Amino acid sequence: MKRIPPQDWYRQQSVGDGIIRIDEPYIQTFYRCNIWHVRGRDRDMLVDSGMGVVSLRKWVPLVSGRPLDAVASHTHFDHVGNHHEFDCRLCHHAEADILAHPTRANTLADAYVSDGIFDALPDVPYSSTSYAIKGAPATRLLEDGDVIDLGDRWFKVLHVPGHSPGGIALWEEKTGILISGDIVYDGPLIEDSYHSNIEDYIRSMERLLLLPVRGVHGGHFPSFSGEKFREIITRWLKEHSC
Repeated sequence: MKRIPPQDWYRQQSVGDGIIRIDEPYIQTFYRCNIWHVRGRDRDMLVDSGMGVVSLRKWVPLVSGRPLDAVASHTHFDHVGNHHEFDCRLCHHAEADILAHPTRANTLADAYVSDGIFDALPDVPYSSTSYAIKGAPATRLLEDGDVIDLGDRWFKVLHVPGHSPGGIALWEEKTGILISGDIVYDGPLIEDSYHSNIEDYIRSMERLLLLPVRGVHGGHFPSFSGEKFREIITRWLKEHSC
């Protein structure tokens, strides 16, 4: 399989509202995490950090050079692979132990990571059989209702378990922007991992549906409108009603 030099591994795209999407285009779409960078007056925020197969800080200058909070929407392998590169690491307390002590099993890497999820591989010495995430103990544990303050932007932490026990979304009421992690995105939602819970998922979806969302930046697939957000959740709840 073709090998990609590290300087070509990531790509960046502005999605408006001062938010940049960083992703890894050589990972197949279903497994490709969106890494969200938000520029603030006093500090920046990074939501998720990708697989960690290529250094994010070294090859994406956008994420270095300013104070930055690296937030984990949850702790699956495709979302926290580079968290160890950042000094300020935030996650919900329910998944703090996974962030500090990741294994191939508790991050779902055992179930998914193989050469088959790539269209091209990172440059040597990467090997899927020896892929492992480095521990990155949280420096701040998040609870529902906490605020991440960037100086001129404020994101409220919403604990939305279901996909995973410590899943969070980040809500900016002023703009109507939701950074939703993997609880909702415009693609096949995962409800059956080892620590998913369908009852929690339903409650989280019902809660999110009440928000006056204008735009959504999910953990996977392209961003979408508030109207699409309400369509996705309404359809999902109908499919999962008793």
